Amino acid sequence: MQDNRPLWVPSEDAVAKSPIHAFMERCNADFGLSLSGFEDLHAWSVAERENFWSTVWDFCGVKGERGVEVLANGDRMLEARFFPDATLNFAENLLSGRGEGDAIIFRGEDKAEDRWSWDRLRALVSKLQQAFAALGISEGDRIAAMMPNMPETVAAMLAAASIGAIWSSCSPDFGEQGVLDRFGQIGPKLFIACDAYWYSGKLQDVGAKVATVAKNLGVPTVIVHYAGDAESVARKTPGALTLEAFVAPYEAREVEFTQLGFSHPLYILFSSGTTGVPKCIVHSAGGTLLQHLKEQRLHCGLQAGEKLFYFTTCGWMMWNWLVSGLASGATLCLFDGSPFAPDGNVLFDYAEAEKFAIFGTSAKYIDAVRKGGLTPRVSHDLSSLRLMTSTGSPLSPEGFTFVYEGIKEDVQLASISGGTDIVSCFVLGNPLQPVWRGEIQGAGLGLAVDVWNDDGKPVRGEKGELVCTKAFPSMPVMFWNDPDGAKYRAAYFDRFDNVWCHGDFAEWTEHGGLVIHGRSDATLNPGGVRIGTAEIYNQVEQMEEVAEALCIGQDWDDDVRVILFVRLAPNVTLTEDLVKAIKTRIRTGASPRHVPAKIIAVADIPRTKSGKIVELAVREVVHGRPVKNQEALANPEALGLFAGLSELKD
Repeated sequence: MQDNRPLWVPSEDAVAKSPIHAFMERCNADFGLSLSGFEDLHAWSVAERENFWSTVWDFCGVKGERGVEVLANGDRMLEARFFPDATLNFAENLLSGRGEGDAIIFRGEDKAEDRWSWDRLRALVSKLQQAFAALGISEGDRIAAMMPNMPETVAAMLAAASIGAIWSSCSPDFGEQGVLDRFGQIGPKLFIACDAYWYSGKLQDVGAKVATVAKNLGVPTVIVHYAGDAESVARKTPGALTLEAFVAPYEAREVEFTQLGFSHPLYILFSSGTTGVPKCIVHSAGGTLLQHLKEQRLHCGLQAGEKLFYFTTCGWMMWNWLVSGLASGATLCLFDGSPFAPDGNVLFDYAEAEKFAIFGTSAKYIDAVRKGGLTPRVSHDLSSLRLMTSTGSPLSPEGFTFVYEGIKEDVQLASISGGTDIVSCFVLGNPLQPVWRGEIQGAGLGLAVDVWNDDGKPVRGEKGELVCTKAFPSMPVMFWNDPDGAKYRAAYFDRFDNVWCHGDFAEWTEHGGLVIHGRSDATLNPGGVRIGTAEIYNQVEQMEEVAEALCIGQDWDDDVRVILFVRLAPNVTLTEDLVKAIKTRIRTGASPRHVPAKIIAVADIPRTKSGKIVELAVREVVHGRPVKNQEALANPEALGLFAGLSELKD
């Protein structure tokens, strides 16, 4: 495939049948417009935010009272309020179906399978709602869950949202302190946890951890059976009941939905917390719902009855994004465990069996499939798959190519980027435009996304800060325990006045797409020139000898020098010839400025629970500074590999 030709172009028929095309035609009819493509639609959606977001509400069939005013204080990002008079209930919008059709399909590695109908889901939501109310849980109270990505977790979240409680979750692989660093800040009234879980074919016992966390939180606890003995864990946990015992007194009935304001808190999500205690980011019910409906219905083309899959845990915001698919009447396909247990085909087996329409995953997963020598395009029937999405870190140009050569030739590949901060995406795909190698298709509708230089000026053809210049519905309501909003303002608005600065190092392309070059705070500055770490990873991680890489800037001789750490493939040694080959690849594929001063082999690279490498934490270790919150890491022991390295002393 040539770089000067798109990897995928939507057919005229697919465009005509897409929900986003129907939405554009509705806007044309309602407002006397002549919008004819995505660029037109995006420009209008930013210029006329009130008309755009009110049409999203109507087109997506939001259940609730919209009110008259759409946007108050729209010119001031921190004071802006969308639909200030509206009332709705998030759970009511997600419980969109009834009957015996599949609402949720579940697989836990190769150890568990289950199917939940809409009626089964509604029944448990009803019982949980009554049990929560009996505990005195009401609007604004927090419910914290340390759970696998399984149907009971979705039901508990919906029950919490139905009464206006605030939901917060993490995955059961978090350490005790990592859980307490999060939930200890928000004062939950109830803790929900599993009895055990499977990972990489092994049973992971969490009984002792659950008991310790429950004791420290000092609240009632519900133990959900998955892979262990729930009754035994409940007996050893203070104030605990099994899920069965918790809901036993109640009969399923019609779920009651408390009508709440658009900005009523729904979720508390947490920053990764690798450089301090995690920030508690509070997201609203209305903003989350409207933004997810827009992304799923318009950008992803999701329709009722389609199968939606995202490989995620309950500690990553993509779980919150995934479950919103219920609002479109889609069937959620949940998976918990390792995507390589028993082997690398497990998710593609699942996709083939259940006929996924949308397959969401991470850039790291796509690269691992490529390096594992798998070719799902040959080994699996993926005829139902029309959209593959990738996030978590920038997808390399080679990753784009592999999806089309190794997974499916006629799939739309959407590299997407946003995050926990907005529980959604700033930039993502759309069904109306081509996919170009290495490029995100464009900005989200209704989002005034741009790239600015250090002087606060928009730039094209050069790298800069990813910003959003106008308010949007899924901005956080607040940070928890931030009464004067100082932490919130410092996180996004310190750099540019009245403009959201997201912290991504980005660049517009000639096709109107975007490339994310890495996090701004991890960019390298040798000789005062900013370099995105992703530019280096895109080169070195394509080499078969390199399994994974991490790059930092080391303060050196009144400047910064680039240091590259590599985790090598099995049975590979970092010889002088390999060092030379890596440097040559980076010099020719990126530029001479990108070539590292030192290349050092390490046995492991530290990453967060959601699989993101932690450049900042490694940079702190290299400079002899403490890393405050190692509980946020999946493999904190790996940090020790970077301390006191003799190679970095000359």
